[in-house]
Amino acid sequence: MSTPVTPEIHEAVASALKTLTARTAALTWEDLPEDIRIRAARVFCDDLASMVVAGAEPELAALREGLARVAGVAEASVLDGSRPVLRMDRYSAALANGSAADWAELDGGYRAVVCHAALYCIPALLAEGEASGATLREMLLALVAGYETVARVAHAFSFPGLVLHPHGGLATVGAAAAVAKLRGVDAETAFKAITTAATLCLPGPFNHAVSGALIRNIWPGLCAQNGIRAVDWAPVGLTGSPWSLTEVFADIFGGETRAEALTEGLGEDWKIAGGYHKMHACCQYAHSTVEAVLKATSGRGITASEVAGIEVATHWKGRKLDRPQPETSLAAKFSIQHIAVSTLLKGHAGASAFERASLSDPDLVALRERVKISAYPQELPWPNDRPALVRITLKSGEILEGECLSAPGGADQPFSDEAITGKILGNLSAWPAAENGIRAILALDPARLSAPWAETLAELTA
Repeated sequence: MSTPVTPEIHEAVASALKTLTARTAALTWEDLPEDIRIRAARVFCDDLASMVVAGAEPELAALREGLARVAGVAEASVLDGSRPVLRMDRYSAALANGSAADWAELDGGYRAVVCHAALYCIPALLAEGEASGATLREMLLALVAGYETVARVAHAFSFPGLVLHPHGGLATVGAAAAVAKLRGVDAETAFKAITTAATLCLPGPFNHAVSGALIRNIWPGLCAQNGIRAVDWAPVGLTGSPWSLTEVFADIFGGETRAEALTEGLGEDWKIAGGYHKMHACCQYAHSTVEAVLKATSGRGITASEVAGIEVATHWKGRKLDRPQPETSLAAKFSIQHIAVSTLLKGHAGASAFERASLSDPDLVALRERVKISAYPQELPWPNDRPALVRITLKSGEILEGECLSAPGGADQPFSDEAITGKILGNLSAWPAAENGIRAILALDPARLSAPWAETLAELTA
């Protein structure tokens, strides 16, 4: 049972959010430490590339075709890797790009709570930034502000188990906060846009990811569109109430509320610094399983006929990913059984490990039934709160074991600059001219930062 929300809690959250929006509305590029600027550029490029790499998915192509038939005046690009680039009105582009952004499961996340903060900001920023003629510097600053806002909102409301999926529950808040900053609205208008956005969120079930319901991939796109609308409407009085955050996330969704999370460490504890990047194209809760399988095999090739069984002992969130026979590629990315078996047989957990053909591959189908999931022996504190221990028993009687306490990619074990750049460029293979531009963005090249994003995008996609 959640604690009843008293008038005092409603007021405390509203007051804390006003403090937060006053801070983000006044935030300048010069206020950002150099490492946070660098981090923003890296997160921006990584999520952009993760969006583009999913462009060929047939369901996304069908979505784009439907949007193109009814879209308004072309003002923003749909980043699906095609050339010439398809352009639509900003709302349709935000929907299309937001739906692609989480499809490949290669976008980054914010580890401290269940939140993909950059995903919730970038699709709306791309559409709004191109349509409004914003510079890349302005967009990166807005990304930091939006990330800071939605990550703090995620800290302020905690939910039991894995019931509410954050892609629907939080993404509208991030989009509204980022676009409000990009438009340069005052703190009061930003506050109204964010509280309004809370009423435009989607109560998506977390289990839709595990069951493979593809509507889950569309939630960030719908929320990006709704977030832009919330900023449109705030100045004309089409708003929620000052208490909309608690009325939605606490009264309705049942979240435990901690108002101080919205302001504690503000200006010092930059939330974007606590994010993670992903090299494995699956749910981050299973990355420790991937790493443990790779350690167990140590590069040794294993065939399905050699394997008697696989045991995966993992943390409680990982144990939620229990789907021995996934029906869609999304479900495969949220199936410990598929993730463990595909990593074992293919030697990696890249995008091809979860392609549609893998769902019916006879070796994978048979071996997935031989995977047993159990609890890791103990609950460990951060950063080792998502461990996995894998034991692979071969028919010969040989046992291969691997363990991973914390998968690389987070703040405790960050990937190198070279690794992230390589991932970004690999995902942007559809844009052969993109390398110089991407490297310039990552290096915070002053000329690139001061140029309109539309010009940089034109060069990347040439």
